[in-house]
Amino acid sequence: MDSAASVPKEFRDSPLTFVAPMRLHIGDKTYRDGVDISPGDFYQRQGRTADRTSTSAPSPSDFVEAYAAASEVADSALTILVSGAFSAAKRSADTAYKRFRDTHPEFEIRSLDSRSAAGGQGLIAWEALKESLTGADLGQVQDRAREIRDRVRLLAYVDTLYYLWKGGRVPGIAHAGASLLKLKPIFELNQSQIRSLARPRTAQRASEKMIELMAERVGGATVHAIVMHVASSEKAEQLRKSLGERFECAELFLTEFTPVMGAHIGPGMAGVAFWAGR
Repeated sequence: MDSAASVPKEFRDSPLTFVAPMRLHIGDKTYRDGVDISPGDFYQRQGRTADRTSTSAPSPSDFVEAYAAASEVADSALTILVSGAFSAAKRSADTAYKRFRDTHPEFEIRSLDSRSAAGGQGLIAWEALKESLTGADLGQVQDRAREIRDRVRLLAYVDTLYYLWKGGRVPGIAHAGASLLKLKPIFELNQSQIRSLARPRTAQRASEKMIELMAERVGGATVHAIVMHVASSEKAEQLRKSLGERFECAELFLTEFTPVMGAHIGPGMAGVAFWAGR
């Protein structure tokens, strides 16, 4: 996968998973997301560097390196990518596949647009990994990933619209209005579409509203979820606790946004990606 995904620690620790790092550009320096700079280091300096920060997709060479590593332990690979609506990662992965196929024609590679990001992308990758560990072949793993892709949703609230506004993702008037009113806008990401759902005035109310919205979407079904945050570990831990009390959770993880995602969101964000069922 690319590093836009927020995944459980168990996924990162698996010898069968590989990450092509996105790039984080701060001033005249470029960092590999999650390799050259940690979330903690980046978020400490974010407020001072916001006007000089941008991001880009992994290069084809990054994917080739990941495929080479994967070919040492497997005979095929599934690449799960951040939504093509937000990144050129798939274009890089496709270029890398063509290069790698020339030297490793026996190594089968398939790719899947997650139509999501962060924890949504991470849940799809996590389920694909678990499916592969059952002995399923590449086609079966891809089918399972598609199944979860069609079910996963992401809800999050942001503490400020400044970073989204700076990146051109919300108009300036919306940023000014939210800042003036101290709102905590809630957004939903579903099938590459982002919708604004509510504008509570406090972080506590935003968390409560997200749980209400999640309940509407999952009913009484068993939930698989990843709680995510940007430099807001206490709020995220409280959200995880509340979700555990409100829902029957088969899995409930807590992760921090990678810097390349947090760069577009800013500190204070908390959210949850989830799918329902078994």
